[in-house]
Parts: sequence; structure tokens; C-alpha cells
Amino acid sequence: MTKLKVAGTWGGILEVELENWTLTTLRDEVANRSGLDPDSIKLICAGKILKDDGDHTKTLTQLGIKENSKILSSRGAAPDEGKAIIAEEERSRRLSRLKAAATALSKRHADGSLPMEDYNIELEDQGGHQVKFGTETDQSAAMMGLMLHAKAKSLIEMDMYVDALEVLAMAEESFLLCDPKILELVDNIPIMEIDIVWCYFLLRDLKCLSDAGFRLVKARKGLERAHGKDLSRVRLLQAGQCPELALYVRLELLEGVVAYHTGQNDKALNALKSAHAKLLQLQIPDETLSVVMGMGFREKDAKRALRLNNKDIATSVDFLIEERAKRAQKHQDDLQRQKEILEQKTYGVTPMKKAVDMHMLDRLVLIGYARDLAAESLRRHENDFQEALDALTSPEVNSSIQVYIESRKRKRQEQQVGITVDELVSMGFERGQATSALEVGGKREDIIQRLLSLPAANPGIASASGSDFTANGASASGSALTANGGATSSTNNEIVSKTEDSEMEDDTADEIATNGEKEERDLEIEGDIADEIAKVDALSAYDINLDKEVEAINEYLVMLDASQDSG
Repeated sequence: MTKLKVAGTWGGILEVELENWTLTTLRDEVANRSGLDPDSIKLICAGKILKDDGDHTKTLTQLGIKENSKILSSRGAAPDEGKAIIAEEERSRRLSRLKAAATALSKRHADGSLPMEDYNIELEDQGGHQVKFGTETDQSAAMMGLMLHAKAKSLIEMDMYVDALEVLAMAEESFLLCDPKILELVDNIPIMEIDIVWCYFLLRDLKCLSDAGFRLVKARKGLERAHGKDLSRVRLLQAGQCPELALYVRLELLEGVVAYHTGQNDKALNALKSAHAKLLQLQIPDETLSVVMGMGFREKDAKRALRLNNKDIATSVDFLIEERAKRAQKHQDDLQRQKEILEQKTYGVTPMKKAVDMHMLDRLVLIGYARDLAAESLRRHENDFQEALDALTSPEVNSSIQVYIESRKRKRQEQQVGITVDELVSMGFERGQATSALEVGGKREDIIQRLLSLPAANPGIASASGSDFTANGASASGSALTANGGATSSTNNEIVSKTEDSEMEDDTADEIATNGEKEERDLEIEGDIADEIAKVDALSAYDINLDKEVEAINEYLVMLDASQDSG
């Protein structure tokens, strides 16, 4: 027998047979003494990892191991363990990205910053009306909390309960930044508490019983504040509809489960019976469902309408028609807002990096000022209506703004076509003709060819009279021309920023200097969040699939019966 000195995951003297033992034999022995998986053990000798290159018959002698050789045993991840570690790291990264994206989205859409995306995120009440409350911090925190809560709900639907709990914890952290008084009359927080306990239940995590009970008490009190005593407030808000029944089924089921596992069988039985009674109220007869579906509505929508309207067919159909009209109107509103965002991008941002306020802009336009002129005045004066108006009524300031706007348009056109007025002048073209040619637009080659086709427009020959250009029959009349009937502008915020930076001719140069900074965005995660939000409406929180609740209620009622019989 030969002795080897082993250190690392296990240390000591190991007696081996160099001529008979293979690398696998040695690894198994070290793993056995270490209490580790052999696949997780790496053996190193003379600074090299021992390998048999797939030939498991090679002896230790053939691998170059001699008597008294020193073997270092180190632990690497076993194949399955390594995959689990990688998966956990990826999961952690994705959750971190989710939080960062939600933070960025909520900030951009709550503080008046120019939206970088072509969609808008707003808070709405149960009537679908936009809500503005509290400070920017309150608005941003509430928005972030709602985004994360919506994402958590989608994770619950995909049975990803551990991930959902982490996202719900992020949402809870966000809501804590809001003024508590602001959130007292909404039911988002108690619903979030219920969702957290629902995840505990689905994970069968009895260690969380104490926390579950505490959260359910808070949820019950929060719902009473938001919905009113005997649900009076929610009935008023929902015009007599009953959207909340499914939510209370889940709440009472969870209350019954917590009571059962804490030895309060009577309380558990009462809660579970109440939940079961509400379940019966929510069951839709097949005949009634068929009638509504026969009018052209999907099964899911028909069930939802019948549940909300006490199974009354006429009221349910009216509800469905109204909901369809609301969705169509919202779609139109969203398209209009997207157009506004694109328009805002052409105006740049204020010194504080806010978007131009479109409501203030419309007010100035109604007074009679040109839209781009009014927008530039608002941008310079941080959306202060009175200061912007004072600037526009000052002939000198008004004139300087107009000069700046025309210069900005020209710079953008030059940026797009890749040639400047000065370059054309250096080729010998007359400045007035070069300016007009750029305003018409087109590619670099088209602009040069257009200038060459003019009388006395050959490079090096000055034109005695400035010629104006027209596009699609429009006359220049000494002013800037428009191509295709509209002003040439860029919706790329980076281009707008850089052109503004390079050609400031007034006091706004320092204010806009930072516009060229481009925020890094996680487009994939932001898109996921936006998609989740798009699925949400005023009644989504109450629209619960109760299949799991049905099974759980029956399971715990049977368990209670069994415990009573044995007692």
C-alpha cells in the first residue's frame, strides 16, 4: 500500500494501491470521507487537475501519481447543483432588473419627465379616470407599487409563487413610501396582503402562519375602510354591481386555513362555510352562460359580467356592451397620447428635464400663438404659463425665440440629410438657395442635383436673385418650406438634444447642455411591465379564477369534519 497526503475538502493520509486504483476510485474515497458528492470533487496534483481523458481504466501510476504525492481536493458544483446555482443567479438578476425597470418607468411617468417610450402610464380610479394625488414621491411610489403588483399577479398565474412573493415584497416596499392617508381609501394594499398570504398557502409554508394571520387582519380592516361597512361604498362606486365576491371567497378561505392550523376549529368552520356560500353565489348556470355567449361574447367575458351583475342576463349584456365601448375609447385615447408624446419629443425638454406641458401649450395656442413658438417658450420657462406668456408678449424675446426655432429646424434638416448650408455655400451655391433647398428636404444627392438644375446655380457662379422652392405645390413666400405638407422634425430625442446643444444662440444653451445624456433602458423588462399593465382594468383585481379555492375549501371542510369525529 502507498500513502498519499490529501488536503482540502478532507485532510489526512490515505493508503492506496497505485497500480490498481483509478482516478474514479480515488475520487470516490475522498468524497466518501468528505461527505460530498463525488461529481463535486476535483483532485489536483502538482498544480494540475487530475483527468483520465475518458479512459477510466488508467491507474494512478499511469496518471503520474507516486508515493507521498500531495493531493489537493477542492469542491466544484455538481452538475445538477451547478445548474441550480446558475438558475438562481439568473432569477436574482431578472428580479433586480424588474425592480430597476419599474423604478425607472414610475419616475419618468410620474414626475413630468419626457417619456422615452411611445406609451404612457397613468394611475386611474375604478371609473377609469386619471388620478393625480400627493407629491411626486407619492405618485411615483404608488405607480411603482402597482406595476410590481401587476407583475406579481402574472407570476402567480404562472405558478411561480416564490418569485411572486419577492416581487410583492418590492411592491410593499414601494407603497410604504406613500403617505398612508392617501392609500387608506383604496383597496390595492389589502388586496396585496391577500395575494402574499395566498402565495404562502400555495407554497404550503406553515412557517409563515403568524405573518399570514397578521396580514389577513390588516387586509380585512383595509377592505372595510375602502369598501365601506357592509360594502356600501363599493356598491355605490360600482352602481350596485358585486365585483368583490370572489376576493372575499379567497380572504375567508385563508382566514379559515390560518384558524385551522392554529387550533381555532370553530372560527375556521365559520370562515370556510361563509366562503363556500359565496362560491355558490358565483356559480353560473350553463343555460344562462350559453344565452350571453350566444350574443357574441367570449366565455370569460360572459362569466365575468354575470358574476358582477348577480347573473341577470339583461344587465350583464348592457355591462358587456359598455365595457366594449370603454375599451374602444381607451384605445383612441392611448393613440392620441402616443401622438402627444411624439410631439413632445420634437420640442425637447426643460432645464429640469421635464416634458413640455401639453395642457399649457393648448392654452397658449388658443390665445393665438403658433404651436412651436408657444412650446419653446414653455420649455424655456419650466412650463410656467405666466412666464411663458410674458416672454411671448415681449417683441424682443418673441423674435429671438423665432430665430432659434428656425435655426433648430435647419440644424435638424442638416442632421438628417448629412449636409449643411455652409457646405453648400462652400461649393459655390448661393446661401438663400441652399437654405431653401434644405428646407424642402430629401437626400444629399437630391439636394445638390436640385441646386444644379437651377438657372445660374453652377458651383462657383453666384446667383443674382434668390430663388424659392416649393414642395407639393406649396409656395415658399420667403419663409421656411415644408415637405409633404408637414414640418420636418425628428422624433429621436438624442438627435433633438444634440442639435439643440450645438446651435444655442440665446440664454438657454446652459439649460439644454445635458439633454444629450441618454438614459440606459431595459427595453425587454420595461416592455413586459407595460404588457402586464395593459391587461389591467378597474375590475381586474376582483376577476379571480376560483378553481384552487374550490378544492381548498372542500379539503379543509373534510379535515374539520374528520377532526370533529375524532374528538
